[in-house]
Amino acid sequence: MPEELICLTSGQGLIDITGQVADVVSRSNTQQGLCTVFVTHTSASLLIQENADPSARQDLESWLNRLVPEHDPLYIHTLEGPDDMPAHIKSALTATSLSIPVMQGRLALGTWQGIYLWEHRHQPQRRKIIVHVSP
Repeated sequence: MPEELICLTSGQGLIDITGQVADVVSRSNTQQGLCTVFVTHTSASLLIQENADPSARQDLESWLNRLVPEHDPLYIHTLEGPDDMPAHIKSALTATSLSIPVMQGRLALGTWQGIYLWEHRHQPQRRKIIVHVSP
């Protein structure tokens, strides 16, 4: 059965949710299967990324902010602030769902891989993430 995780963000950035997702997998008692993670928002995304050196995540954030700048005069969806349309674009360019194999009752992530919620808005948000583990 799918579970909902709530992640309270403090603004833009990558938030490690690996432990929370791993807990759902553990509670499912699934030994072999697939874990699907889905964020139910259009201005945040999900990412599997290096979990050892935070500079890799900082570089990703800086790069995406350069690729999708705020205050672009071509944006017409601006009522919710200058970070809203860029957040939608960032979400469209990244992923809103991930699929991770489950092997021997655990997420089959590599040694240096973590699962991250990528918050694209500046203001704190309450993000809902659905985790489904299927045998």
